[in-house]
Amino acid sequence: MSAARSGDSPGSKQSPESLPSQDAKQSVPASSPVEKTQPSAAPQSAGKALKAPSNVTNDEKGVAGAEGVGKLTNAELKKRKQAEKAARRAQAKPQGPSQGQNETGKREQSADGGRKSGEAAQGTDGRTQHKRSPSSQKGIPVRPAQGLDKTPPVQLRKDTKIVALFGHLYGHSRRTGLAGANKDVHPAILALGLQMSSYAICGSSARCVATLLAFKKVIASYITPPHLSLPRHLTTHLSTQIDYLVSCRPLATSTGNAIRWLKLEISAVDPSEDESLAKADLCDSIDRFIQERITLADRAIASTAVSKIEDGDTVLTFGKSNIVQQTLLAAYHEGKRFQVIVVDSRPLFEGRNIARTLANSGLDVQYTLVHGLARVINSTSRVLLGAHSMLGNGRLYARAGSALVAMMAKHADVPVIVCCESIKFTDRVALDSIVTNEIAPPEELIVRGEGGKKGTLEDWRDKAGLQMLNLMYDVTPADYVAIVVTEYGCLPPSSVPVVHRLSTNT
Repeated sequence: MSAARSGDSPGSKQSPESLPSQDAKQSVPASSPVEKTQPSAAPQSAGKALKAPSNVTNDEKGVAGAEGVGKLTNAELKKRKQAEKAARRAQAKPQGPSQGQNETGKREQSADGGRKSGEAAQGTDGRTQHKRSPSSQKGIPVRPAQGLDKTPPVQLRKDTKIVALFGHLYGHSRRTGLAGANKDVHPAILALGLQMSSYAICGSSARCVATLLAFKKVIASYITPPHLSLPRHLTTHLSTQIDYLVSCRPLATSTGNAIRWLKLEISAVDPSEDESLAKADLCDSIDRFIQERITLADRAIASTAVSKIEDGDTVLTFGKSNIVQQTLLAAYHEGKRFQVIVVDSRPLFEGRNIARTLANSGLDVQYTLVHGLARVINSTSRVLLGAHSMLGNGRLYARAGSALVAMMAKHADVPVIVCCESIKFTDRVALDSIVTNEIAPPEELIVRGEGGKKGTLEDWRDKAGLQMLNLMYDVTPADYVAIVVTEYGCLPPSSVPVVHRLSTNT
């Protein structure tokens, strides 16, 4: 009985009040030293039993104390270690400003002349004072600004050599070589494009005939790919050839009408027909088209226009037109004697060719440039002009300078006769030469120097404020045209759309 009351026996149980509180031990941070003072409510013997050796670490002391109450589970140990780790991180973390704020303070100190950080940013309450920003509030380091240039970006100058009024007409420059050509372009088309670009083939009718003859070669060498039909694929193949020709020079109105006719002929081919027979029929159709719409049409126009020329007349023409040349030669061969005045202009000087041809044939020819038109117009009996096309509103679309000649003739009360095939008729309408036209390279207007001397305007691109415009065509009002001679006979300009509709339907 006395042993049980004394409590010195090893097997005796201690009262709960005599043991140290487990919650009190866990509340002490792991990094702080274990308190040496024992709780006042605990007996001295209990304190001796819980005292750990001096060489045991603080963590082991905590575990040993816990084992006095009861062994912790693995989950409780893991949770305790996580809490101790978090406490150590919190103690190691500096209480001053963040890293990004320190870097900002250093940049401010270097900018202010190297003042000390305490003198530059110390406030009354001992904390660093700085201008808050969204990045510094979150503790994110601020990247210093580098490479900032306050110079405004350089504005690229527009090409001041482009005439603003005709800016919509400037497109891709003319192709002058074979570089970049599609591999599917036929060699005949390659040669034709370069000839058109260099004016080796010039004139609306000549370009139309040359294009159709080149298409004959394309069709003759064409082979339909497997699992495709000739009407469908040949049209696509011709489109590739046409794109190349357009890159060399815009298509003439007569050429565009001929291409539309050819595509209709191709679409009408029976897919079940033999390929060789179909290609032969297409080539024959092209020959008939050239014969009927151009060759025979020119003869019919020449025979009709001859009746407008009388003996002793003075006929004025501008530039070079193949149908006008045939008309003058036909009138001369009929025995009529008259004088021809050829008015020409730069840069092509096409009138030189017709003047040379007529003079070699025995005609009386006078040659002058357009600036001499006012001197010779009063002695003229009639004016014969060719046409690039006749528009749907009866206006004449021809080589630049034709409108000036027609206006001067109208002022001098001289009739203007236009010779034009119906294949050159179009339903397109134009009121001026600005909306629709063709711009040739301005370098064609430059006069090259001789003997090593610098030519006129040869350095025009280096002269500020100087612009050069080389228009190919102009539009003549229908009031200046007296009559239009076609293969269908003589008709007024107002009948052009009617004839175009009839010729298209046939």
